[in-house]
Amino acid sequence: MTFDELTYKINGCAMKVHKTLGNGFQELIYQRCLAIELERAGISFVREQSHTIFYDGIDVGTRRADFIIEESVVVELKALINLEDVHLAQAKNYVLAYDKPIGLLINFGSASLQFKKVYNPKYNNRLNQDSQDLKINKINSKILKSTNPVNPDSDK
Repeated sequence: MTFDELTYKINGCAMKVHKTLGNGFQELIYQRCLAIELERAGISFVREQSHTIFYDGIDVGTRRADFIIEESVVVELKALINLEDVHLAQAKNYVLAYDKPIGLLINFGSASLQFKKVYNPKYNNRLNQDSQDLKINKINSKILKSTNPVNPDSDK
């Protein structure tokens, strides 16, 4: 499964939670409900995984990401009226600290569910290849479904 496909599924699970509960609950409630939806979708995850933060090689404490999904996506949840730059910075820092390719910041607190995707620049080549593979699969799928192999976008 590509990162795009995985984040799409995660977002779908979050949308189901938000559609069911709406906004106004504490973050912990959304976290528990998202865990239920991820399990139902067959997506592996770890909740509240601690990670040591180092400063100049010195252990300065630990932080916990809300979810580590499929060992590659850090998910940070919020239940706020509005996301601010500091929340996006936190999600970016977690992606770097946990050394994962991609992260999602999901806010359940607004009237509409909010998503932000963040990337670890260390994994740019892998993410670009993943995206290219997805585009190629979509093109091949169109060609196979088309009745006109010369022009797959045509229905004739």
